[in-house]
This record gives sequence, structure tokens and C-alpha cells, in this order.
Amino acid sequence: MDAIAVTRDDPTPRVVDLPRPEPEPGEALVRTLRVGVDGTDHEVIAGGHGGFPDGDDHLVLGHEAVGVVEDPNGTDLDAGGVVVPTVRRRPNGGNEFFERGEPDMAPGGKYYERGIEGAHGFMAEYFTSPAEFLVEIPADLAERGFLVEPVSISEKGFEHAFASRSAFDWHPESALVLGNGSLGLLTLAMLEADDRFERTYCLGRRDRPDPTIDLIEDLGATYVDSRETPVPDVPAAHEPMDFVYEATGYPKHAFETIDALAPNGVGALLGVPEDWDFEVGGGRLHREFVLHNKALVGSVNSGVQHFEDAVDTLRSLPEWLFDDLVTGVYGLDEFERAFVDDETTIKTAVQFDSR
Repeated sequence: MDAIAVTRDDPTPRVVDLPRPEPEPGEALVRTLRVGVDGTDHEVIAGGHGGFPDGDDHLVLGHEAVGVVEDPNGTDLDAGGVVVPTVRRRPNGGNEFFERGEPDMAPGGKYYERGIEGAHGFMAEYFTSPAEFLVEIPADLAERGFLVEPVSISEKGFEHAFASRSAFDWHPESALVLGNGSLGLLTLAMLEADDRFERTYCLGRRDRPDPTIDLIEDLGATYVDSRETPVPDVPAAHEPMDFVYEATGYPKHAFETIDALAPNGVGALLGVPEDWDFEVGGGRLHREFVLHNKALVGSVNSGVQHFEDAVDTLRSLPEWLFDDLVTGVYGLDEFERAFVDDETTIKTAVQFDSR
């Protein structure tokens, strides 16, 4: 079967020929439809994130997938059903996080991640997965099913951030998304659809005309150019934010978020930064936390329940959003175009099967 992989000696994605996998007991065989490409894939390709499976000289890419059950193999799944796989898998026998159904809370070294860390991904004509990690979705969502995984990331981020405000009567009205990549834009659309938030903003670093700025404003949000209004200046230029969602991986934003928050506000950090040492006003930021009841939470990965919630969320978002957000779906004969990262690209996917 055809698969898209990188090797230890060459990080360039290429089509390779691999045997079709055989499902183990408790696993199903899935025929892949589409696999999305995101920033994590680019980090894996660049060698800044993830790792190869033990003993293999290649890594099949891709963690945002949707497919059709080819062989249920004795599981409760139905042949022909459309499914989305979660990302994390048990490492060498599993551990307590998997046993209690919380793999997304496992620390480093306690999991593999398909297409990222220690396990092959889904960017192949077929893949296998334990049925417990396959989430069924309606057939009419198949074309956009590869977006379930990124939406699930935000579902978890929201859950954890909002839980930190559950000890009191919290009524958020304003929200700011840091980052106008595909995850930031999907998250902005989710916030726009949330009746609790009356005003939304999205911070980026692009000049007009730009498709992401158009999408931000079409959603009804306000675009904030970080070159003109840095994050700490957002309260003065616009308003203090009840909720800030960071999706940039820019290390300073974690600390600048504290200044952007309104009293009682919360920030969710989801970007993964590279190492960078810099100075911060530690005492002042500490006071902001304490005297104004602010909070920051970190969130990574997502669980089955977040995937299931993401399916409902995906259905609720406006149809036009997907036409503007997904800027390219490419077959194997031109899959390289899915990995082009420029300012005309928002979200891309590789198409494996259009049946």
C-alpha cells in the first residue's frame, strides 16, 4: 500500500510502499479517506518534535485522519462506518492513565502518539487501531472528518480552562485567540458559536489582503495585528479579556496573556514552544495572579470524549467556514502541495480514497 513517510536519514516526506497492516484482536482495519496536515507535522518533519518507532528507519506521518471501517475484525464497529482515530496509544503494555481512560493526561514517556512520537501515523491507504480509540462519525461529515482531531484539542482546552473558573459564578463576555493558523481559526469559530461570548478577537501578524484576516472578520471577530498592538496592550486598545486561548507556541505569549486577562479571567496555553530564555517581571505577574484571581492552564492532546464533543461541534459550525478554511485537498500524485506552508495556505489534507 502507499504511505507518506519520512526516514531517519531524509526528513523529506515521500510516498513509500508498505505492507497492508493486519488487525490484531480488538483492532479494526480502516481504509483512509483524508489526513490533515498541521504545524505538528511540520515540526516532526523538521526534527523538532516527536520520534521514530523503535527499530524502524521510517515514520508514517499524519495524526488528523478520517476513514471507513474496512474490516471490523470482531469489534463492535460496522463495516462501512466512518471513523476518526484518536492519537495516543499505550506504550509497551500501558499504564494507569490508559486504564482509567485518560491517555491525554499521561506525562511524557507514558504514551506513543500516532504519526508523532514512537508510532506510525495514519497517512497511508490503510491503518489499524484498537476499536476503543476509533470514534464513529456521521457519514455526511466524512469529507471534513479530519478536522475532528484539531477541534477536539480545543474542546479539551476549553474544558480545563472553564473548569478552573467553576468555583465561582463566572460570566465571560470577551475572548481573544492568539494565532491565526488553522487551529486558532477553528477555535475562533467555536467561540463565536458559544453564546457566552459577546465579543471575540484574534491576534495575528499579517498584512491585508490576507485570507485569514478575511475569515476572522467574516466570523464577526476583530483582527488584532500584534505588530501594532502587542498582547499586553490589548486591554488598553480593545478591552481586558475574560478568556485567552494561546495557539502560537511563542513563549512570551504565556506571560503576556496574564496582562491581557481581565480580573477573574483564564488563559489556556496550547502552543508548544522551543527553548528560549528571556526576562519577565515575575513579581508583578505574580501579583496579577493573586490580586485579580487570574489563572493559566496548559493543555495537550485530547481524549475520546473530546473527540465525540468535537463531532457535534463540527456539525454546528457554518458550512461556508470549511470552504474558506480548507485551502487544498491533494491526491497522492501531488501530495507535496499539502505540505507547502505559505501565507496563502490555511488548512490542507491528503486524499487517499474518494469512494
